[in-house]
Amino acid sequence: MANTLKTTLLLGLLTGLILWFGGYVGGQSGMMIAFLFALLMNFGAYWFSDKIVLAMYRAREVDPQQAPGLYRMVERLAQKGGLPTPRVFVIPSDSPNAFATGRNPQHAVVAVTQGILKILRDEELEGVLAHELAHVKNRDILISSIAATLAGAVMMLASMARWAAIFGGVGGGRDDDDRGGVFGLIFMAVLAPIAAMMIQFAISRTREFEADATGAQIAGNPLGLANALEKLGLATQRIPLQANPATSHLFIVNPLSGKSILKLLSTHPPLEERIRRLRGSV
Repeated sequence: MANTLKTTLLLGLLTGLILWFGGYVGGQSGMMIAFLFALLMNFGAYWFSDKIVLAMYRAREVDPQQAPGLYRMVERLAQKGGLPTPRVFVIPSDSPNAFATGRNPQHAVVAVTQGILKILRDEELEGVLAHELAHVKNRDILISSIAATLAGAVMMLASMARWAAIFGGVGGGRDDDDRGGVFGLIFMAVLAPIAAMMIQFAISRTREFEADATGAQIAGNPLGLANALEKLGLATQRIPLQANPATSHLFIVNPLSGKSILKLLSTHPPLEERIRRLRGSV
């Protein structure tokens, strides 16, 4: 129920923001166009957000023949968690990371990078996969995927506002002056990224702690996940993922953690605290 409410609120936020932008740029006619765009975005965010994220990272699906060890591990952990076996994807990146996405457990996807397969031992990889399956079990994946799509849409609005300001506003005249003209557009270009960040912060950091605890139960070994997080924290600083900030909250560790300003604004709780809780549960 809580995630359903959050999903509804986020879709409402996106609709309101797009309508506001349309009305600002084009008045009543602009608002009507924005309303149609918002309907399209809401539909796309619900049904296709997982496909958008997977395409963004050029993830390719693997089957039991292509990646037998990985697939069997996911299948076994899904059975232990009482879940359908999700589709398994591999991301062509040496930066070690992983995420889960999809509308529901029946349409779930687990994606891992090539880098994470190289540096983790089996028990550590099991901990990571169990964490991602915990997001599926806890039904975090829909709201996380939608939030990524919404944050991307908000960043697109910011880009549109910047270009409109560069080219002298949105058409001139009294209406344009009343709406603030170029200065209003510049304000929107600054405000939109902040709104995108707030959308991501709407995805509570506590869900990572919950997924860690549930994942440790599924894997049956909290230390495997704790050791994996320790390795991933160091490795992502050396080899950061070329990630879209709008999707950073999806990953098991913040892919932008190597950038100090973004670390301060991280949607993830501190790794040290996550590791401490896992090791303390033994």
